[in-house]
Amino acid sequence: MAEIPVISNHILHGMPAFLRQVIGDRALRQANRAVGFDLELTEGRNCFIPHAAVIGFLNGAARAAGEPYLGLLLAPVMDAANYGSFGHYVLGADTLGNSIARATAALCYHSTDDRMSVAVVGDEARFSYVFALAGRAGYDIVACAAAGVLMSVLRAYLPIDWRPQRIELDIDKPRQTGPFEDVFQCPVIFNAPAVTIVMERHQLSTAQRRASWSTITIEDVARDRQGGAPRDVLDVVVEQIRAQVLTGSVTIDSAAQSMDISVRTLQRALNRAGTDFRSLANAARLQRAIELLRHTRGSVTRVSAEMGYSSPANFARAFRRATGRGPREFRAGI
Repeated sequence: MAEIPVISNHILHGMPAFLRQVIGDRALRQANRAVGFDLELTEGRNCFIPHAAVIGFLNGAARAAGEPYLGLLLAPVMDAANYGSFGHYVLGADTLGNSIARATAALCYHSTDDRMSVAVVGDEARFSYVFALAGRAGYDIVACAAAGVLMSVLRAYLPIDWRPQRIELDIDKPRQTGPFEDVFQCPVIFNAPAVTIVMERHQLSTAQRRASWSTITIEDVARDRQGGAPRDVLDVVVEQIRAQVLTGSVTIDSAAQSMDISVRTLQRALNRAGTDFRSLANAARLQRAIELLRHTRGSVTRVSAEMGYSSPANFARAFRRATGRGPREFRAGI
């Protein structure tokens, strides 16, 4: 089974609330179905979701809202500062050039199979990003949003009134290009090999305008996700289950949907790894239940509901089978 590229859910920070405001609850619910869980319930947590789910979420929202330029609505509100320790590490560099170097070096902790680079050609500097599933249906939304993220890095260093020399997008040229140039306030080139922001070479040495960032090292970024973003298929499945547990509903259908594979393909992959979906889901539920019982004051009934059990009694039986103690005994330390 081929590797399934994933990316940090931080890229969608604030997006559910923004979409609810702009296109309404119905469109947001339809978009969430494409991911397999409610993204809003995982905000603030370091989860990884498949690239296919990101495209599905945005494409589902655009279709439900009848909004062909959703990517252009998103681009101005995208901000690398919302990307957890990765974003703070990138924006904490002393110069723009070093910020881009940090982004390239730490990208493995943020996503898999994406590429980021900077190239100097004559008097131009080209800051580029390639999404792992570029070209998929609905990718045009991702491309515009990605351009917005790259722009947010540059604007953290360059003057308020700065504008790029041009932006290049790796999507087909639309019938109307004016809306793109209106949003990005510069010429926009289409059918490019990557999402690229073109600036003047000397601007790479521009110093950070904001001095209030706390010191974040790449080791801090690594500690947030030991080993980097998940690459092994089993690790990706576990990550999808973990995200579903946080939202209270775990199903193999939703996990397969988020990974853009069939349930049967997912079952075969897990069988080859010597496990099955139910075992992984039960282990994830147990781990989360232990965390809630140990670190919160929520009732056993509430913990049971958050774990998706049909009743507290069923939860208590499952917990006792796994730990040898009931939830109340465990909490009391008996």
